[in-house]
Amino acid sequence: MSGKGQVVIPKDVRERLNLLPGDTLDVVERPDGIFLRKPPHQKSGRTTEEILAHIRQIAPKWKGPPVSIEDMDRAIDAMFAARGRDDI
Repeated sequence: MSGKGQVVIPKDVRERLNLLPGDTLDVVERPDGIFLRKPPHQKSGRTTEEILAHIRQIAPKWKGPPVSIEDMDRAIDAMFAARGRDDI
């Protein structure tokens, strides 16, 4: 920790959590130390274009026939059901 009370978060952790300069973190005091967490629903600070570009980079290119919205919804429902979640 610096003399100003600043803490350095390693780059690999910042990238995994998509932490950007200016983001805020909740500081939670616990019996075993301090817990830092990203507040829920925090905006990333990225533009829609930047987000879509990132999605295009990581999403595989679909090579099959067109898929209906209903089929996509069923596939998403099945994925959550397989994970034991019904909160969608």
